[in-house]
Amino acid sequence: MIKRSKGLAALIVLSFLIFISAAQVPDLDITSVLSKINSTDKQPAAPPVPVTEIIPPAPIVYGIPTDSLEIVEEVVARGETVSSILSAYNISPVTINNLAQKAKGVFNLKRIQPKRNYILLHSRDSAQTAQYFIYEPNEREYIIYDLRDSLAVTRHKREMQITERELAGEIKGSLYESVLVAGGSAQLVDRLADIYAWRMNLNYLQPGDKFKLIFEEKSINGSVIGYGALKAAFLEHNGQPLYAIAFDQGKGTTYYDQDGKSFKKAFLKEPLEYSRVSSRYTMRRFHPVQKRFKAHLGTDFAAPRGTPIRSVGEGVVVESAYNRGNGYFVKIKHNKTYTTQYLHLSRFAKGIRKGKTVLQGQTIGYVGSTGLSTGPHLCYRLWKNGKQVDALKVKLPLAEPVNRKNKEAFLAAKEEIIKRMEALDLSQPNQQMLAADKTQVDKKS
Repeated sequence: MIKRSKGLAALIVLSFLIFISAAQVPDLDITSVLSKINSTDKQPAAPPVPVTEIIPPAPIVYGIPTDSLEIVEEVVARGETVSSILSAYNISPVTINNLAQKAKGVFNLKRIQPKRNYILLHSRDSAQTAQYFIYEPNEREYIIYDLRDSLAVTRHKREMQITERELAGEIKGSLYESVLVAGGSAQLVDRLADIYAWRMNLNYLQPGDKFKLIFEEKSINGSVIGYGALKAAFLEHNGQPLYAIAFDQGKGTTYYDQDGKSFKKAFLKEPLEYSRVSSRYTMRRFHPVQKRFKAHLGTDFAAPRGTPIRSVGEGVVVESAYNRGNGYFVKIKHNKTYTTQYLHLSRFAKGIRKGKTVLQGQTIGYVGSTGLSTGPHLCYRLWKNGKQVDALKVKLPLAEPVNRKNKEAFLAAKEEIIKRMEALDLSQPNQQMLAADKTQVDKKS
């Protein structure tokens, strides 16, 4: 009761104040004021504003509008063919055969490989008939098969960016691990191994040694797909620096040290990139086929059948033939001093015949087991001044150094490389990867 009395008193006081205020303000209608107060309290909330759904436009896939198409993104499965893929989307065998004929000069349908990406665009009706089939043979290229009436087949290349990068670091563990930690890749380590093979055993590098690289990185749409030229490298082992500077004297790019000496030998060390020595040069070896001891004046490299065999140096093919003992073999005369021979091939590389000039590193054949052989391997023989010698022990000559005519240009290139290498910060190797000095777009088709 007390609470209700206090509330009533407050209401009387409020009414009195309103009356006094109204008396002081001329022409004020007290009734209208009270009605407005009441109407404001009871006014219904405004209806919600309808939200209009915004439908994004259909994506454009490889330049194709997909407003009326469904998109299927898949990877070619093992054993899957274009025929098996398209037949599931209402494409007849006759149409697939006609498509294969159209594709012959562009990209053969039979060359489609498993684990490669493809996109199929089909109609949205119940038939789901395929309209386009797009296949990516590699990271850069894609083939558009237009499955409509025209059955057109076109090959396209994405723009590739080539960016010059710098990488530096200190050896902690192995060179391989250290390059990867610094932001590099196994491919870069392989390049280093190829360049330094004749001058330094990279397995001897130890914690505290240093490396620096300047190289080209290839990317498409921001994703790295590989590497271009390794423009320069620097390795420091036991405090001794050894630069590798790319320089072209008119016969292609070769690597030279800071004194202008070539990193290359006149010959490659081995005729196979990946192999192991299974039998060495010896004057007395038990022949596994003839079952008797005899001289083995060559070096056997065990390798899987079909492994590419490369010429260890530039020269002319003097024999490309078959006989009972050697099987298929190639013999190359490099100069007045050196001749090499490659035995037991499964087959010759295309164009390898007598009189053919070959380059250093060029594939001349493939590992096999023809002739007197018990398994796939390469028997490699080397003649020096007409006498067979041990290829693993003979001291091979260095390739041509920087000549006098190109000395000035080389010194300028070396000065620039050394200046850039000295500026690289070993404490922040990953930041060097972000500092793009030069970027170009490769649009070559």
